[in-house]
Amino acid sequence: MRKPEQELAEIKSMMERSTRFLSLSGLAGILAGIYAFAGAGIAWFWIYFPLTEYGAGSEVITHADLQTNLLVLAIIVLLLAIGTAYLLSQQKSKKNSDKFWTPASKRFLLALFIPVLAGGLFSFALIHESSYQLIAPATLIFYGLGLINASHFTLGEIRNLGIGQLILGLAGAFFPEFGLVCWALGFGVLHVIYGSMMYYKYDR
Repeated sequence: MRKPEQELAEIKSMMERSTRFLSLSGLAGILAGIYAFAGAGIAWFWIYFPLTEYGAGSEVITHADLQTNLLVLAIIVLLLAIGTAYLLSQQKSKKNSDKFWTPASKRFLLALFIPVLAGGLFSFALIHESSYQLIAPATLIFYGLGLINASHFTLGEIRNLGIGQLILGLAGAFFPEFGLVCWALGFGVLHVIYGSMMYYKYDR
């Protein structure tokens, strides 16, 4: 005969699975961080190497060819991160015998991507106005807001990750010459740290 504590734990687990998206992959977070860090390194090289003075990058970005290259680079990093997250999270859900597409996963994605899409459109507005140094902080801020919003429908660690992104985005907004550094720390380092924490806590 099962103990009442075991039955309560099973009921709690069933309720969490029905209301929260629990198939997020920690490994996907690690890889997303690596993609972002590599992308930031390439962008830094294109903008500042070999002669551009640090902090004067916005003047270089006015060149159309560099703008195109940076946009393509950003899209590649984004697609790699989203594709990896989708594949590994789907694999995790199959391993745990869970459905990937559930009302909880749809609520999670909607809560995340509304601020993220708004941030993407706002970034295009910044490009239109030639406010290039604010693009990196803006993406961090909107992404952080999306994570905080989506944390209600998934693992609690996502909220802390979102707060970290938001803080770095605001720091980059006040000190735009460090925007790319903040972007690398947020999308790169924080993703690796929180992805590692989630991997060792939930995935192993």
